[in-house]
Amino acid sequence: MTMNEKAPIIQLGNPILRQKAIWVTNIDDQQIQKLIDDLIVTVSQANGVGIAAPQVAESWRLFIVASRPNSRYPHAPEMEPTAMINPQIIAYSSEVVKGWEGCLSVPGIRGLVPRYQAIVIEYTDRHGKLEKQVLTDFVARIFQHEYDHLEGKVFLDRVESTEELMTEAEYQQRVVIADEKVEDN
Repeated sequence: MTMNEKAPIIQLGNPILRQKAIWVTNIDDQQIQKLIDDLIVTVSQANGVGIAAPQVAESWRLFIVASRPNSRYPHAPEMEPTAMINPQIIAYSSEVVKGWEGCLSVPGIRGLVPRYQAIVIEYTDRHGKLEKQVLTDFVARIFQHEYDHLEGKVFLDRVESTEELMTEAEYQQRVVIADEKVEDN
């Protein structure tokens, strides 16, 4: 048995990031199960809150949602890393909320991205069980961000104006420090 390892994350410009990912037909396949384990390791080591298979040059309809507080997202809610295979958005709220997003495949940039505040989703878990859930707020944002990767999109495609972009360093200085000041009061 091989150790699970951090997979190399491909960057914006790699054509795989712009392809529509293919449906996973055999969830029990050892390569798919190993990919799930490698993605869980990769998202954790990269301080991400989600990662899609296309980001590691594997064009499958599979991603991990792994929200937890870290240096990139200090206020993220804590949840168990969850593999979502062949995910779909079944319904969504009329309310759209803008929030700051970054991406492991687009390092150094944050964008203010409009997303549905609440979504109803379906996916197959790593054991082949069909799951249906309602996701809201930050976790709904992660799901929509990762789902875009399966459709060949990145968050930059959804930013409404270049004025709603900033560098990661500026984001950390302005937004994260501003949040900490609010918490101190």
